[in-house]
Amino acid sequence: MKKEKNKLRSHCPVNYGLEAFGDRWALLILRDIVFRGKRTYGEFLKSEEGFATNILASRLEHLIAEGILQREVHEDGRKDVYSLTEKGLDLIPLIFEMVLWSAKYDSRSEAKRIMRLVELIRKDNRKISQKVIEQVRRGEGIVTEYLL
Repeated sequence: MKKEKNKLRSHCPVNYGLEAFGDRWALLILRDIVFRGKRTYGEFLKSEEGFATNILASRLEHLIAEGILQREVHEDGRKDVYSLTEKGLDLIPLIFEMVLWSAKYDSRSEAKRIMRLVELIRKDNRKISQKVIEQVRRGEGIVTEYLL
C-alpha cells in the first residue's frame, strides 16, 4: 500500500478508487464504521474477518493519508477514535451499491438480514445515503436500525 503521495499509477477513475480505498481490509474498516459504529483500533481488531495488527495499523494510516478517515484522541486520552471525513462519507452510496451487488449474487449474503435497508437502497440510494451519512457523522452504526 506504500506509494508516494499524489503518485497514482494512472488517473483512471477506477484506479483512483482502488488506490485510495480498494483493498479488502480498508473496505472492511469502512464497513465497520458505517454499519457497526466501530471507532477504535480495539473495536476494529474484533472484526469477524480477523485483522492482523500490522495490517489494521497500516490500513488505518493509509485511509488517514488518503483523507478518508480522521483520527482524534479519545476524551480519556488512552485511545484514538477514527471517523469518516467528508471524503469518506461520500463513499457510503458506493458501499451501498456493493451491498446490492452482494444481495443479488451471493446466495448466502448477510444482506438478507437487512432487507429493509436493501429495499431502501434499491428505491433511492442517494436519499437513504444522505440519512445514513448524518447518522455516521454522529458516530452511530446503522445495522440495528435496519434489521429485518
